[in-house]
Amino acid sequence: MKPQNDNTLIFDSRFESGNLHKATQIAEFEYDLDLKFDHGSSVPLTQWFYFRVSNTKKGQTYKINIINLIKPDSLYNHGMKPLFYSKKEGEQSIGWHRGGTDIKYTASKKKPLFTQQVVFYTLSFSFEAAHDNDTVYLAHCYPYTYSDCFQMLRRLCTPSNLKDRLRRTELCKTKAGNSCEMLIITNFTSTQD
Repeated sequence: MKPQNDNTLIFDSRFESGNLHKATQIAEFEYDLDLKFDHGSSVPLTQWFYFRVSNTKKGQTYKINIINLIKPDSLYNHGMKPLFYSKKEGEQSIGWHRGGTDIKYTASKKKPLFTQQVVFYTLSFSFEAAHDNDTVYLAHCYPYTYSDCFQMLRRLCTPSNLKDRLRRTELCKTKAGNSCEMLIITNFTSTQD
């Protein structure tokens, strides 16, 4: 059980499409984060982040440094902000929104562990917690999960008036065993060649 005066944020990415490898507290309210590298690439690639933090303190400003990004330039240098979703604000119908302050995208001090010459970059930003004991999700862009895709396909393929024009079938299985869906859009009632 955590002491009541423990100000440590709790990081988690063990959910669909989550991406965070490690969080290291470097000051009382500052954290360095390492992302997991993209799968299937011959060089380490990272840009997507999606994780949640909990144990927030209302009015407290937290600084986040994502220290192993790969791109030498980023939209964060040109006004883009990270996305936030507060569970407590979600109960009030406030959804995903861009936020954060003191946003910087600079060369990182992190050294690569690889034989390849890789230069890492750091995205740093601060955010103020709006609520005590909230769970806040942070993401690079609006999350669109495998489950979201399946729900959309189910909605598209349900209306009976589309059965002659739209069919859904499994193209194959992914390495993880997930179904890779295919939509066939045509006039199935046509007799013309």
